[in-house]
Amino acid sequence: MNSTSTSQGLMRSLSLREATALNMIDMVGIGPFIVLPIVIQSMHGPHAIIAWLAGALLAIVDGTIWAELGAAMPQAGGSYVFLRESYGKSKWGSMMSFLFIWQTVFQAPLVIASGAIGFSQYFTYLIPVDPMSQKVISGTVVLLIFGLLYRNIKQIGKISVFMWIAVIGTMLWLIISGAMHFDAEKAFGGMSEGPDFFSSIFFVGLGHAMLKTVYSYLGYYNVCHLGGEISQPDKVIPKSIFISIIGIAILYCSMHLSIVGVIPWQEVQKSPFIVSTFIETLHGPVAAQIATGLILFIAFASLFSVTLGYSRIPYAAAKEGTFFSIFASVHPTEQFPHISLMVLCGIALVFSLLFRMSEIISAIVAMRALVQFIGGAIGLILLRKRKGKEFFPWKMPIYPIPVIMSIIIWFGLFLSTGLYALMGIGFISIGIIVFLILAHKKSTFPFSPAQSS
Repeated sequence: MNSTSTSQGLMRSLSLREATALNMIDMVGIGPFIVLPIVIQSMHGPHAIIAWLAGALLAIVDGTIWAELGAAMPQAGGSYVFLRESYGKSKWGSMMSFLFIWQTVFQAPLVIASGAIGFSQYFTYLIPVDPMSQKVISGTVVLLIFGLLYRNIKQIGKISVFMWIAVIGTMLWLIISGAMHFDAEKAFGGMSEGPDFFSSIFFVGLGHAMLKTVYSYLGYYNVCHLGGEISQPDKVIPKSIFISIIGIAILYCSMHLSIVGVIPWQEVQKSPFIVSTFIETLHGPVAAQIATGLILFIAFASLFSVTLGYSRIPYAAAKEGTFFSIFASVHPTEQFPHISLMVLCGIALVFSLLFRMSEIISAIVAMRALVQFIGGAIGLILLRKRKGKEFFPWKMPIYPIPVIMSIIIWFGLFLSTGLYALMGIGFISIGIIVFLILAHKKSTFPFSPAQSS
């Protein structure tokens, strides 16, 4: 595999195999193993698989936006670059890209910390520990992730493939075990117990369930944050996005059916360690402990990929001069943004010691929906009008239908977070105030002489 350097000082060393591996291990973290019972609770029955399919639909339609933007602008930073270029670098794009960095500095460590906290909670199936010991475990996980990522991207690519094999192998073990003992009556019995498919209660439940399934799919765009390190990005980025989404959707739906086909859904919705209980039911306590260990490895691998992608975002902004210059530092010999990685992991370490897992998923979705996802979708429309479709080496089919669908679904999910939606709006409002203060000091948009004349 040939490696080439980019104008951002990074090496294009990640192939389709490695890019897809990083995307998939990002998507399959502790999320699906924790949220599966919650999804069933929200849907009140075995038709909860609809929420997994709906989450996949959103990922696919939104993935077309990321694929089109990522192939056209393969640079480190992902959404930061997309928003800046879509809304105009010297005008509204400066504010939108700043808001994305503003949310990233706070929510990226929160995402990392949430994965570490989920890891420590699931660890209690193996060894019951007190809450303080759980904090020590979650903090240690963040430090281990930092140690593994503090190296050259080519070495990371090799590590990612090894982790991907473990992730897929574990999921297949769960699915095959369930398929060999599948009971259709357990899996689909009790359909009448849930709300009517066309009732408002059903759609409210679907909204809450989708918050959890969408959280489990998040990460299909991770390859865009690593755009400056992808080889043949115009081809690799779109392919890796859709291979990841379709592959993970099949795995999630199959796992759901495998588990509810062995353990009645009425019991599944009450279990905090449902996958471990599932394996213990089929193969005994020793196998359950092995399965739990593998799930913890998957959670760790996901954090590895998530942290890698996020560390490139402040770096990209600093390279453009719109964030603190120290974040633009690249390791002198290994060529990776070591300061950005260090700061995000440091904040995540603090968060992992301070916060709890409860309701964190809704907070993450509320913080990201308006700027990153809805803002990115609208930005693509603006960029298409300004640059023309020839600017994009990969073009989504039936444009603009996927864009419209993505905006509608993301806005619905944003509203379904309830109080957290108001918090998200407040957080963005504070970000706008900070941007305006900094812009006034620098005499940049909207306070530049050109704008005021």
